[in-house]
Amino acid sequence: MKNFITKFYVGICFLFLYIPIVILVLLSFNNSRSRVVFGGVTLKWYKELFNDSTIMLAFKNTITIAFLSALIATLIALPAAIGINSMRKKNASIIMGLTNIPIINADIVTGIILMLTLSRFLKLGYSSILIAHITFNIPYVLLSILPRLKNLNPSIYESARDLGAGPIFAFFKVVFPEIFPSVMSGFFMAMTMSMDDFVVTYFTKGAGIDTLSTLIYGELKRGIKPEMYALSSVIFLVVLLVLIIVTYVPLKILQ
Repeated sequence: MKNFITKFYVGICFLFLYIPIVILVLLSFNNSRSRVVFGGVTLKWYKELFNDSTIMLAFKNTITIAFLSALIATLIALPAAIGINSMRKKNASIIMGLTNIPIINADIVTGIILMLTLSRFLKLGYSSILIAHITFNIPYVLLSILPRLKNLNPSIYESARDLGAGPIFAFFKVVFPEIFPSVMSGFFMAMTMSMDDFVVTYFTKGAGIDTLSTLIYGELKRGIKPEMYALSSVIFLVVLLVLIIVTYVPLKILQ
C-alpha cells in the first residue's frame, strides 16, 4: 500500500509537470488559431515558423546569447573557482557570500542595476544583453564547480607535479578530467538560465532587438502566434534529445 501511494504521488507530480507540455505540442498541430477549438491536424505552423523572419531572428539571438554567455561565464568561473578553493576558509566565505548576492537578489533589481550601468558605457542592444547574461551566469557556474573542487583529493595534483608535470599540464591532465562533469553541468545550467531569462533581458535589450522571451511578451496583447507553439515544441524536443544523449551516452571526450 505504501509503495502504491508513493508511485501514485510521483505520477500525479509528473502529470502536472507534463500536461502543459502535451497541450503545447497538441496546439502546434492544431489547424485552428483558437486554443479551445481543434480544427484538425496540420503541419503548416511548422512551415510558417521557418518563413517568419521575426521569430527566426529572435530565436537566433536567444541561442547565440545563451551559448556565448554560458561559454564566457564558464571560462571566467573556472579559474575563479580554483582561486576561491585555494583561499583560506574565512576569505573564501566572504567571496562566496558576495557571489550569492546576485542569485538571491530579485531579477527586477538586477535588471535595473545592469540597465543603469550598461547604458552609461554603451548603447543598449545585443552586446548589453550578452554582458548582462554573462554577469548573472557566473555565480551559477561557480557554484556548480566549487563543490567538486572541494571534494577533489589535492594529492593527485601534487603527485603529478612531483613526477615532473608542469602546472598547466598537471591541471588539464589530472584535475580537469575530474571536474569536467561539474564544468559541463555549470555550462548547461548557465545556458538554460540565459534562454529562460526575461526580466534582465527586457531591461537591457534596448530597441530593435528581441529574444524569444521578450518577443512572446510583446505578442501577449495581440495574441500568441501558433508558430510560437511549434517553435516551443521543437525546442522541447531538442532539449529532450540532448538530455537523453548526455544521460545515456558515455562521454569519451577525455578518454
